[in-house]
Amino acid sequence: MALTHLTSWINEGIPGFDARLAGMLADACPAGRLLDAMQHGVLSGGKRLRPYLVLESARLFGHTGEGPLRAAAALEFIHCYSLVHDDLPAMDDDDIRRGRPTVHRAYDDATAILVGDGLLTLAFELLADPATSTDAGVRLRLVAALAKAAGASGMVGGQLLDLAAEGRFDLAPQPLDADAIIRLQGMKTGALIVFGATAGALMQPEVDQRLLQALADYGRSLGLAFQIRDDLIDVEVGADIAGKATGKDQAAGKGTFVTLLGIEGARARVAAETQAGMAALAPFGDAADPLREALSFNATRIS
Repeated sequence: MALTHLTSWINEGIPGFDARLAGMLADACPAGRLLDAMQHGVLSGGKRLRPYLVLESARLFGHTGEGPLRAAAALEFIHCYSLVHDDLPAMDDDDIRRGRPTVHRAYDDATAILVGDGLLTLAFELLADPATSTDAGVRLRLVAALAKAAGASGMVGGQLLDLAAEGRFDLAPQPLDADAIIRLQGMKTGALIVFGATAGALMQPEVDQRLLQALADYGRSLGLAFQIRDDLIDVEVGADIAGKATGKDQAAGKGTFVTLLGIEGARARVAAETQAGMAALAPFGDAADPLREALSFNATRIS
């Protein structure tokens, strides 16, 4: 499908959104090394897909303006913190992120750890502020949902499963079947994407559980398709195009759909999840086309 809304976001929406991120960072942190490093970790380009999901899911329910923007920023700060920590030598040990030196390379490990800590806590400061919603129940719901998506039962737990599967912690590498890979990737990558997809429903004073479930199903399909596409990029695309080191998953023995099913099998699974995500959006009709565009974009992206 034509990527009309997503193209507009990339060309027109992201610059304005990044300017707001810069302002939020400056408001939250005194000028100096920490602010410089936080800016390095956040204001380095990227597709800003997760904020796009927040803003477009909010639009489905008639929510625009400052509230969705702050929720989108909170999610992006969590995502950027995870990348800063994931790049550390104790984790994936990467030197390049989005075509630039990673935070620990541009600064040092200690600064990178503090950058991640600062971004994580800033996310919840934003959500808890009445500027996000005058309804305390809505704010609490957003805080709880993002905390769960980012924490031990979500992204952080998935990161640990990923490290364990490659043989960390004095364990032998653990071969993963399809169910185990889906669980790992659903936690590591999918949980934050599901939050983005469901944020609009969570902003409603009274949540429609049927519509919330539809958006969660969409988010899970997009999250899995997104991670599998990342795994394909790791074996198909050079670092100069991807903007980060590639070929590392195979070298580390990571369990992915590419290692389990091969390249063609992984491509087929991306296609299947893309179709499942499209179908999940049926209750919203054409109004959900901006969210459908995210699925179409992911299916062929190379970075």
